[in-house]
Order: sequence, then structure tokens, then C-alpha cells
Amino acid sequence: MKFEELLQIVRNEPVFSTGILLAGDTTAENARARLSRWVREGRVISLRRGCYALAEPYADTPPHPFLVANAMELGSYVSCQTALAWHGLVPETIGAVTSITPGRPSVVRNELGTFIYRHMRRELLAGYRRETLPGGRKARVASPEKALLDLIYLEPGGYSPEYLEELRLQNTDILSQESLEELVEMWDRPRMRRALENLRPYLSGSRRKT
Repeated sequence: MKFEELLQIVRNEPVFSTGILLAGDTTAENARARLSRWVREGRVISLRRGCYALAEPYADTPPHPFLVANAMELGSYVSCQTALAWHGLVPETIGAVTSITPGRPSVVRNELGTFIYRHMRRELLAGYRRETLPGGRKARVASPEKALLDLIYLEPGGYSPEYLEELRLQNTDILSQESLEELVEMWDRPRMRRALENLRPYLSGSRRKT
């Protein structure tokens, strides 16, 4: 496959895999060799083994970081601080994109940014949805409630009033107490129940916003 043929296929795709080149008589070895050459030439960005994106100016639009995060780790969803900022629950921060995965925890750094994957058991992989991104594409992102509880669960002492204060939570009127209670029951852990109790002042609006 020539690069011009690749452009015809993936120009509108934010991320693509090695398999896209395995057409006709092309072998896996030849596909990898061509991709390696295009990466060296600056036409293609290597995101992770077997996962690529077109470099500017070949891509119609740069891939959104959430789409990249979803594509690099199948079954993952964007969560924790990243999703909290997306939903407006914490002040916006510029940094790594954090996701939850049933796979091994890892940190991936490439030309498009830093992507952190934190492990969680499969039975806890609920509470995410497909969010519409700028440009109209959709990515798997935790709901406001799940993003907050994921972070609380994964951080040492995350359930404590002191940690919650440090988060500088805002716009908490978007949080559903019912959804929080349902998700906490899914964990069935005493510390998550304590976290819910410590969150109630934020839900009632009695805590002064700063």
C-alpha cells in the first residue's frame, strides 16, 4: 500500500491500527516496515505498538486526546481528574489524560501527550457513557459521579474530608445523589460508604464554594 492509498482510507479517522494495511498481498512484516518508514518521515505518528495517527498536515483534524486514549487501550474509559475537568466539577487542568482500564496500569507518552491508565476490576467498569467531543465524534468518558468515585477509590485517603477539600469541587449541582449511592453499593466497601457521607455536604449545597 502506498501512502496516498493510506490517506484515502484513514484521512477522516483519528487513530488507526496496523491491520488497516493488511490488504491484498501485504504481509504483517511489510506493513510494519512501511509504517516505520512513514513514522521516520514524519507522515505518521506512532502512539503505541500497533496504534497510529496521521501527522499534520495529512490529518484533516488532530485527534482529540480522549479518542486517542480510548483507542490505545481497548475497554478503557476516560475518568478521574480528566473527566472531572471535562464535566466542570474541578478547575480545568492541562496535563495527562487519565483512564480506567481492566488491563495492566501503564503510562504512555507520545507526540500527542501523556496517557495514564489505572487498573480497576471488570465488575467495577460501569458508569461511563459516550460523550460528544468537539467535531462530533464520541468517546467513552465516566459520568460525573463515576469519575469522582473512581478517583476517591484509587487515591489513598481519597474518602477523607481533607482530600475532598483539596479537589476544589465546583458545580456540584450536576451530581446525582441517587447515582452516587448506586455506584457506592457496586463497590460494597466501607471506605466508599464513608466517602459518600463526606460528600453529602457538597450535594446539599451547605458547603461554602471557594
